[in-house]
Amino acid sequence: MREHKTISIADQIFEQLERDILTGKYQRGEVLSEMRLSAELGVSRTPIREALRRLEQENILSDSGRGAVVVGISKEDMLDMYEMRIQIEGLAAQRAAACISQQQLQQMRETLDLQRFYIEKPGSDHADQIKDLDSRFHQLLYESSGSKAFYETLSTLHKKMTKFRKASVSRHSRAVESLTEHEAIYEALSRHDGEAARQLTQRHNINARDSMARVEE
Repeated sequence: MREHKTISIADQIFEQLERDILTGKYQRGEVLSEMRLSAELGVSRTPIREALRRLEQENILSDSGRGAVVVGISKEDMLDMYEMRIQIEGLAAQRAAACISQQQLQQMRETLDLQRFYIEKPGSDHADQIKDLDSRFHQLLYESSGSKAFYETLSTLHKKMTKFRKASVSRHSRAVESLTEHEAIYEALSRHDGEAARQLTQRHNINARDSMARVEE
């Protein structure tokens, strides 16, 4: 049975502000005062104050004395995070190959099929859908490792790269390459080939890092 928990207003404000900062809605150096955010979000200053304090602890805001200044995630931060992901996610994939379930493989297969659908779909921009499905694939990989430590560490790193990841998959050639790399990782997991899963996941992250390094901030 799934547990339901009440999300406080401060939690909702924290999640919204974190998302807006990580997607680039609020730019680096921008000042976010309690008064401004209270007017924009239509809530009292108390939950905003709590959310801002938590965001400062996350090091994506800093206190300037006249308001919270957006620090965000710089390109240098992103590259450093990728150095960690290359190693840690490879180990998570290796562990996942040993214990991934048929249900998790089926969920991955459905995610990859949807990813292909949006990549090949003509017409308007589908970068948001592709980015979300990319996130879903990686979340399933982290969950499949069976490790809470791997899951929490990698999920946090993945989320903090949101702006760069969207810009990267907006390039159709990289979106196609990423899907091909995901498919290869999926096949290794299906064979329960830990070494291949580790190497393919590391290579995928190296390619993603190199692609994102060309993204303008």
